[in-house]
Amino acid sequence: MIAQLARMALAELIGSAFLLAAVVGSGIMGAKLSGGNEGVALLANSIATGGALMALIGSLGPVSGAHFNPAVTLFVALRERGCWNIRAPVFILAQVSGAILGVILAHAMFDSDLVQLSTHKRASRGEMIGEVVATFGLLLSIWGISRSRPEAAPATVAAYIVGAYWFTSSTSFANPAVTLARCFTDSFSGIALGSAPGFVAAQLLAVVTAVFVVRVFEVGTSDK
Repeated sequence: MIAQLARMALAELIGSAFLLAAVVGSGIMGAKLSGGNEGVALLANSIATGGALMALIGSLGPVSGAHFNPAVTLFVALRERGCWNIRAPVFILAQVSGAILGVILAHAMFDSDLVQLSTHKRASRGEMIGEVVATFGLLLSIWGISRSRPEAAPATVAAYIVGAYWFTSSTSFANPAVTLARCFTDSFSGIALGSAPGFVAAQLLAVVTAVFVVRVFEVGTSDK
């Protein structure tokens, strides 16, 4: 069991690292090539993130379930309990560690300072609401597709994230590990350290809400 958990944690760490390398790296590249057009930079950022997510979930999903996200891990743990009492903290530690490593890797690839502090404030009420919406929608999408067509999960999650980059005011972080790691890049993708607690609180609120709503759906299904 310990060996299996170690393999799963390694997959979560690697997946989270590549996810953040994609988020931050594409943000840096998009900002460089867009000539100051933030819309073009966001488009590049969202497409690259979605593409990386699809590949990572498809390849590492059989190893760990490809959460790469403490919100997803908590959602699963609250619903399934059991062995997740052990797995959840291990997964979350691997996800946060991997995410920070991914930011450092992106900086290294672009010859930037390896660790930076973001000055990009994201603290409006609208952005907090956007994070609740983004995270809730992600969890609901994962729950629904895992029940109906689990083989389509990589494409579904990737498609949702690309869309949520654009329809939410927060540009859909939807992930506490991503939020924390992006505090350490003063690039297009960054978030100021002081803005992070609000984002994480919004994401956790979405987890609790999603657990409740899914239980209502499941009760309704069982009553048929």
